[in-house]
Amino acid sequence: TLNRVSLFALIFSIGILVDDAIVVIENIARHWGMGDDRPRRQAAIEAVAEVGNPTIVATLTVVAALLPMLFVSGMMGPYMSPIPANASAAMIFSFFVAVTVTPWLMLKVAGRATHAAHDHHAEGGRLGRIYSAVARPILRSKARSWLFLLAVGVLTLGSLSLFYTKAVTVKLLPFDNKSELAVVIDLPEGAAVEATEAVAQRVARSVLALPEVRSVQVHAGTAAPFNFNGLVRHSYLRASPEQGEVAINLLPKGERDRASHAIALDIRARLAAIEVPPGTSLKVVEPPPGPPVLATLLAEIYGPDAETRRAVAARVEEAFRSVPFVVDVDNSYGAPARRLRATVSTDDAEFFKVEERDVFDTIAILNGGETVGYSHRGGGRQPVPIRIERPAGARVLDERFLTTPIPANVLPGSSGVVELGDVVRVSEEPASYPVFRHNGRAAEMVTAELAGDFEAPLYGMLAVRDALDAQDWTDLPKPEISLHGQPEDERVPVLLWDGEWEVTWVTFRDMGAAFGVALLGIYILVVAQFGSFRVPLVILTPIPLTFIGILSGHWLFGAPFSATSMIGFIALAGIIVRNSILLVDFIRHAGGPERPLTEVLVEAGAIRFKPILLTALAAMIGASVILTDPIFQGLAISLLFGLASSTLLTVLVIPAIYRVLRT
Repeated sequence: TLNRVSLFALIFSIGILVDDAIVVIENIARHWGMGDDRPRRQAAIEAVAEVGNPTIVATLTVVAALLPMLFVSGMMGPYMSPIPANASAAMIFSFFVAVTVTPWLMLKVAGRATHAAHDHHAEGGRLGRIYSAVARPILRSKARSWLFLLAVGVLTLGSLSLFYTKAVTVKLLPFDNKSELAVVIDLPEGAAVEATEAVAQRVARSVLALPEVRSVQVHAGTAAPFNFNGLVRHSYLRASPEQGEVAINLLPKGERDRASHAIALDIRARLAAIEVPPGTSLKVVEPPPGPPVLATLLAEIYGPDAETRRAVAARVEEAFRSVPFVVDVDNSYGAPARRLRATVSTDDAEFFKVEERDVFDTIAILNGGETVGYSHRGGGRQPVPIRIERPAGARVLDERFLTTPIPANVLPGSSGVVELGDVVRVSEEPASYPVFRHNGRAAEMVTAELAGDFEAPLYGMLAVRDALDAQDWTDLPKPEISLHGQPEDERVPVLLWDGEWEVTWVTFRDMGAAFGVALLGIYILVVAQFGSFRVPLVILTPIPLTFIGILSGHWLFGAPFSATSMIGFIALAGIIVRNSILLVDFIRHAGGPERPLTEVLVEAGAIRFKPILLTALAAMIGASVILTDPIFQGLAISLLFGLASSTLLTVLVIPAIYRVLRT
């Protein structure tokens, strides 16, 4: 379908679709500007033929870089698939347009004065002269070339250190700017729905004080209408009296200054000041920008028995709460609770001639009422219940409750009035804990969200790991930490990280594999083009240089390195290799035994600098329009800053490598 991601794929493609046409047009103009006696048509044909083979290979390298991303598994695969699918198809089509329609239009549209005035057949015009002035000092000797390559290598490693220092964080997808939020309310088990509604009303009044909030809707003891996020979080099952939700509708994006994530942080701070019963959990839930998960930070605890799992989970929850940027901490088993058990004494029931069925019916009527008929008005059949209105606090098996007569034994002809207390024994016992299973395996869960400087699960996981290491585990077996896949052996406790981390792990793992396949495909294409196993290595060398611009750009914008950033990096591999191919092809054809290597390198770089710069600028302009989008900002930053740095360095690094390796 044509969806939001498809449209972003179109925007992303616009910048790289014109690359082939730029290369062809620039080379035709260069041939026309040589001033020889060839007819315009013949010069155009020879110009297209000159860049034909490298352009074919260059186009296929971009396709080879993009297509493997189609095989990313999990929910992120289908979510992002329009980008590689549409961009690859558009690239192939644009090549055929560039080598057929573009030369024909060039012949029809371009005037002769333009051809004669084209002044870059020798040194590439003004841009070529600027390039020559910069490149000659670097290529003057092997020592200078080595020094330049060493400086570029240090700069690349320095940019990667931004990951280590956390100046640039890693996150699956940044928060989007949506128009709805929710506050999920959980009171201690057994709380009355009136208490849940009272808390929900306090939350609603606090939220309505924000100027960006248009309206709220309170749900207590019943499930709110759910979306895709609610489906994964099991919101449709939240119908217990102690469960509630406040749905928050915000003003449209254009009518408010703050993004929904900033508003969510404000709401979370306001909730901390609300008076709630002990054991109450209030969680702010934001619509996810990508595939939804049960919780951003989710620890599943596996172990030999339920007691061990809960004890370990309690320690894990304690570690969660010790981390400042881990918020909305909760668990799956809840607080310990008590329950009353009413047991019918068979001996007393036999003595009083009471049926157990009548006892149970009496208790059910007291607590829930009974349907006495149905109303057939309107379009359906509606039950008509009869209930005894009793305060929520009186719905217990107390002395007054036990004095209730059993109706079947007060009818005429019965053996007399028999009260519930005559045949029912009431005892108090610990309530059983809820049991959750993941793929059939019993597990306790500790959930949380992240707020502050580090909102990606990786940093919460590292902080929780350090907190667990600092705890005393003499009375409990310390859990083993697993990053992926349920444990095979549950004889010892295991902490499995799930939630957003699982989606992040699968996505970046598959995209890393896709990048490896892309590099292999590009290498094979370049080997086939140049008939050498060493030249492709030279051509692939500039790929790491993109990190200099990519990570610097993310640091400047304060943006996390996301899945869309990774897509931009993989796409850049194809674009940069494409420029390298065109440059290396000119170097190989311009060289000869009678010409000095430095002159060949400078001339080839000067001639190719203009089309390489133009193709980079076209892609950068195409990416600039999505720079303000919260989700695809990473893609735009990667293309803008990655192209800026790698383009300027590629035209110097490739000749410098040639200068070092060749004589």
